This record gives sequence, structure tokens and C-alpha cells, in this order.
Amino acid sequence: MFEVTVEVSFSAAHQLRGYKGNCENMHGHNWRVQINVMAERLNEIDIALDFRDLKKIAKEVVAPLDHAFLNDVFPFTEKNPSSENLAKWIYDSMKKKINDEVLRVAAVTVWESDTASASYYEE
Repeated sequence: MFEVTVEVSFSAAHQLRGYKGNCENMHGHNWRVQINVMAERLNEIDIALDFRDLKKIAKEVVAPLDHAFLNDVFPFTEKNPSSENLAKWIYDSMKKKINDEVLRVAAVTVWESDTASASYYEE
């Protein structure tokens, strides 16, 4: 099994509904997103997936989040725009674009600061 990883970033504000503390107020982060993709085998030129292609898809997925108030972006109009929910939403969005008979999204990690992150993956 092979695994490739790219990182993309975006800046956005959010507020956590129902949270008792500072994060209940609107605030922003420079978010960093790490996307891991697994490949059963390498392609005809001995790579799993071109990093440029993976990064392009990742940037397309996070583009609606960049410089947005996440609470106004579906599905975060209904779900809290927590790092955990962002990781799952990005994972699901990437999965629709990447997964095939050879490739699958392995995990997505969303960093809201240099020292705090949340990941989502499926067994």
C-alpha cells in the first residue's frame, strides 16, 4: 500500500454554537488541511497520484471555505463548524473526487492552530 499526502490552507472565521467559552464568539483561524490518499498500486509511471493533481482537487474542495464565515456555509449552517466536522466534510468531499478502484482517501486532518488538530478517517 502506498500513501501520498498534501497540505492546503485557508483562512476563515467561525463560532461554536452551544460552546461555553471564548470559542462561542466569532473568531478566525488560518486553517491547515492535511489530506492522505492511499493507493493499492502505482500507475504506469510509478506514482500513486501526481501531487499537483491532488493539491488542485484539495484546493477546489476548500475554496468555498476560504475567507468565509463558516457558520454561513452549508452544512455548517446546521452543524457546528468544529475542526472535527470540517475534517469529515473535507474527507467526504475529497472521497467523491478521488476514490476509485486504486485510490482512496485515507484521512483528513484539520489544524486550527500549530498545536491543535482534528482528524477524520474511516475504518
